[in-house]
Amino acid sequence: MGFRCGIVGLPNVGKSTLFNALTETAAAQAANYPFCTIEPNVGNVAVPDPRLQKLAEIAGSAKIIETQLGFVDIAGLVRGASKGEGLGNQFLGNIREVDAIVHVLRCFENDDIQHVDNKVDPIADAETVETELMLADLESLEKRVPNYVKKGQQGDKEAKIAASVLGQALELLREGKPARLTQPKDAEEARVFAQAQLLTGKPVLYVCNVNEEDAANGNELSAKVFAKAKAEGAEAVVVSAAIEAEIATMPPEERGEFLSELGLEETGLARVIRAGYKLLHLLTFFTVGPKEARAWTVHSGATAPEAAGEIHSDFEKGFIRAETIAYDDYVALGGEARAREAGKLRAEGKAYVVQDGDVMHFLHS
Repeated sequence: MGFRCGIVGLPNVGKSTLFNALTETAAAQAANYPFCTIEPNVGNVAVPDPRLQKLAEIAGSAKIIETQLGFVDIAGLVRGASKGEGLGNQFLGNIREVDAIVHVLRCFENDDIQHVDNKVDPIADAETVETELMLADLESLEKRVPNYVKKGQQGDKEAKIAASVLGQALELLREGKPARLTQPKDAEEARVFAQAQLLTGKPVLYVCNVNEEDAANGNELSAKVFAKAKAEGAEAVVVSAAIEAEIATMPPEERGEFLSELGLEETGLARVIRAGYKLLHLLTFFTVGPKEARAWTVHSGATAPEAAGEIHSDFEKGFIRAETIAYDDYVALGGEARAREAGKLRAEGKAYVVQDGDVMHFLHS
């Protein structure tokens, strides 16, 4: 499954440079002027997971297939976007289709790169984008909620649920707060809230784009962003888009030494993915065999049949049981056969909740 992230931010903060680096492609035109990205570029990248390589070695798998993460590079937003200024309407439409917002913030000084407001202030930049998203949501809900209230009073059960949960979101927006602070009281309200596709209902990952020398530890500007993220229950990471762009051009075997010289243990891509997984409450399970070792992504709390459905819908419909081995047991015992002999292979039924790192084999009718 993976997940789909929309990369957003003001013009000239490094969105397209980061996108190019993350997807190792030059699909997005990185230029020093607003709106160089007009159509949203979409790129899928393999999610790095060293566990998958280890499992493949043990099983002698002929092929390794990572789970995929989708990035959408969306045109830069300006004030007035909620009213259609700049590329506002297109921006807002594209962002509704993603699972999470990766908000790139400029946390570096460089006189050669123009800032749309002629100053470097990541908090103000974040508030500019958030304000436009809230205004768009506010306008949308002020039209929709009264209709839901009216239909709910006439006995429409679905409309009554929508009136309740979206009414709460509307009140938050009127107070200048994002809709993601809404707290659905049950699964039905959560479903209706998700279907509303509110722009400020999306979880947010702040990416602090810093200079090369600040890539390891960040700087005063990124520290302010981290404080903001903590206060909001969001996530934040420090990335140098310039470094990521350089890494993308290197052979894989040279990247480790390059990162080490900069005091980095991993790429920005790895940090973004890990933070994104945490933000969206995702986890990874594996299927392993002689033909292939493969990683799959499900939401935390997913049951064994739901995990089977990620492979094929028929597996979920005809689910019988899942033969499951914890990753640590699979590695320590050297594979499925010895794990079975040691009693570490478990037969799990429909109620089993998948754990991160589970190695699974599904039996179905």
